Amino acid sequence: MRSEQNTYTREQLQPQCSGSMNFRELRFARAMEFTIHEINNRTDLLPGITLGYQIHDSCGAVRMAMKAAFQFANGLDPFFNYTDSCSKSAAAAVPALVGESASTTSISMARMMGLFGIPQVSYYATCACLSDKRQYPAFFRTIPSDHHQAAALAKLVKHFGWTWIGAVRSDTDYGNYGMASFLKAAQEEGICVEYSESYYRTQPRSKLERVANVIRRSTARVIVAFLNTGEIRFLLEELARQPPPPLQWIGSETWIIDPEFLRFNMCAGAIGFGVPRSVIPGLREFLLDLSPAQALKSPLLTEFWESSFSCSLTGSSEGARECDGSEDIRALQNPYTDTSQLRVTNMVYKATYAIAHAIHGVICNDTQCDKSAKFTPWQVKN
Repeated sequence: MRSEQNTYTREQLQPQCSGSMNFRELRFARAMEFTIHEINNRTDLLPGITLGYQIHDSCGAVRMAMKAAFQFANGLDPFFNYTDSCSKSAAAAVPALVGESASTTSISMARMMGLFGIPQVSYYATCACLSDKRQYPAFFRTIPSDHHQAAALAKLVKHFGWTWIGAVRSDTDYGNYGMASFLKAAQEEGICVEYSESYYRTQPRSKLERVANVIRRSTARVIVAFLNTGEIRFLLEELARQPPPPLQWIGSETWIIDPEFLRFNMCAGAIGFGVPRSVIPGLREFLLDLSPAQALKSPLLTEFWESSFSCSLTGSSEGARECDGSEDIRALQNPYTDTSQLRVTNMVYKATYAIAHAIHGVICNDTQCDKSAKFTPWQVKN
């Protein structure tokens, strides 16, 4: 995310995204879109009712997530929306939202959405802190709390007889709360922890080097890593510069199921708990049914197309060749097109259905729905 220091001499610039697109997150967003299309074609769920949607890009940043939350609450400026099923009046009354992925951004959104009573259903925010209904009365999720994962990881370590371990975590709500739960559970299981280190990817490189050196000098050969994918990638790359003795890695769900980390030899044999794999019939064809003309309807899909094929749809990319229609999306191999392990994607699918069933319960009876029914987000939440 790009931002600048505020001088208070002129109006502050709006926060903007920067960096490369996260194709996996784009798959999550389009999975919600697919699910809504599926629901709209059903006759037993919200019969005669057409659901619409808005999709905003938070860029994984709190400021952008908060901006999106206010836009949802106020009906302003949808960034990624090419459905014509929503009227302008409907856009100002979003009854529920799906998201966010990360715990920290979900926390910031949940504090605000709770004030408006707008239910928020996350598919990937696992921080145990979000289970506090006093602070987050409108927050729900389709993925378990890290309280359960932490307890399970401690029992896993104890099962193999590893009683002398190291621990490293992301310096985020996800990592700090998750590791705190694990350390408490580990103590109850009689496991001793030699060190517990934290790191966040925007911190100085010297911090990363210090954490890596603690691991290299440690006598513990088992390490529990409660890390986001960004932090574990940086850490493994730093450790690879001067590899430590062989380690047994115990990973949290965010990275232990990510095929990207198979390229690190030191991760061979890493174990942990992941979201179960699933199959969503029709999703792959939906994701691949994308043409240059369709991509041009959305800034995010335009960015995806141009980034994937190194060409320009709009002619605005300096030095890039123009996309000529010969691009084959089926030949792509990236996280957007990879539907071999639909784990978190299935949580998006379930979150979208959960909201649809809640709305159905408010405006429908056994056989039909009241198309003119007026309802509030509070009714959907309850």
